[in-house]
Amino acid sequence: MLRCALGALAGALAFAAHAQLPRQFPAQALRGDLTVLQPPDIKLNDTAARLSPGARIRGTDNMVQMSGSLIGQKLRVHYTLDPSGNVHDVWVLRPDEARREPWPKTPAEAQRWFFDWSAQAWTKR
Repeated sequence: MLRCALGALAGALAFAAHAQLPRQFPAQALRGDLTVLQPPDIKLNDTAARLSPGARIRGTDNMVQMSGSLIGQKLRVHYTLDPSGNVHDVWVLRPDEARREPWPKTPAEAQRWFFDWSAQAWTKR
């Protein structure tokens, strides 16, 4: 019984530690505000947009979330676009991630700035 309790506690601590690890975002990830309307329809930065087929939305715990469970919530996110311009990968930002500035909001900004992948930081050129 004690062994099971210790095992459960160790698992919970490992999960809590994992949840706090810094996430790695790709250089093409942009920052924006996303509201899920009626999937696949979304609003991105107050403009109508769509989720791509097979889009993935990762919550603050990095677990995949169903878009239908997020209807109506305005979320600060990092996102990538597929070749058709649809939103493909989404990461809902934790408060510490959302405070990380600067982060490009448009592809034009991303092209002009420098991304240090290991530091997960952008520098304006």
